[in-house]
Amino acid sequence: MTGKIRILIVEDDIRLLTLIQEYLDAQGFKVAGETRGDRALDRIFKEAPDLVILDLMLPGLDGLSVLGQARARFKGPVLILTAKEDDMDQVAGLEIGADDYVKKPVVPRVLLARIRALLRRKNPVVQAASDVEAKAASQDGLNFGILSIESASRRVRLGQKEVGLSTSEFDLLWLLAKNFGQIISRDELYLELKGYDYDGLDRGMDMAVSRLRKKMGDDPRSPFRIKTVWGRGYLFVPDAWDME
Repeated sequence: MTGKIRILIVEDDIRLLTLIQEYLDAQGFKVAGETRGDRALDRIFKEAPDLVILDLMLPGLDGLSVLGQARARFKGPVLILTAKEDDMDQVAGLEIGADDYVKKPVVPRVLLARIRALLRRKNPVVQAASDVEAKAASQDGLNFGILSIESASRRVRLGQKEVGLSTSEFDLLWLLAKNFGQIISRDELYLELKGYDYDGLDRGMDMAVSRLRKKMGDDPRSPFRIKTVWGRGYLFVPDAWDME
C-alpha cells in the first residue's frame, strides 16, 4: 500500500480548519493544521506535505507572503482560500505560485474535487502499489488486459480492434483509467474535463459515460468495467478487462 497523501491546512479560523480537516481525514488524507502564517513556512519546509491549503488572511504573516517565500523551496501544489471578492487577490496568488484557489464559504465537495485535480496534475500517473497496478503504470500508455490506451497517439485498442473515440470520449476514458480503482466524482469530471463546477442538474456527463461504455464493450444495463457508485461517482475497474 502507498502511504496517505499529506495535506497541511494553514487557516486561522479554527471552526473552518476543523471542518476541512475532519472532512479530508474521512476521505483518506493525512491532514495537519496551522493557524499562523509566521509558523507556516517552517512547517511547510520541515514536513514537506504533498499539498498545502493556504488562507490569505493570516496572523503573523499574510498568505501571499507565505506563498512567495515558500515557493523558493516547496514545489508541491498550493491551493489558496480567499474570502475576498476582488479578482486581483486571486490573480496575485496565481502569479506568485498558487496552483488554484477556492473562495469562501468553502463547499467541501468542491474543495475535494480541486484537491484531487491538483494531485492528478502534479502526479499524472498513479504509482503502482499492487500487481494489478503494476500492469498499468506508464507515462505514455495504460494497459489493462485486452485494453490498451496510448496517450501520445490517443489510440485505444480493445483486443484486436481499434476503438474510435472522439476527443472528449478519449479524455474521459483516460481520466477514469489513470485513476483506476478510485471513485471519481461528477464534480471532479466537470472540473477536469470542462473547466467548471458541476451544477447538480446537468446530465451531460452521465450521457458521455453511457456512450463510452457502449464503445468499450461494457454492459449498459449492468456495467462492470466502468461502474456507477451511487451518490459518489464512477469507478474504472482495472481487472474487468481481462477478456472480451
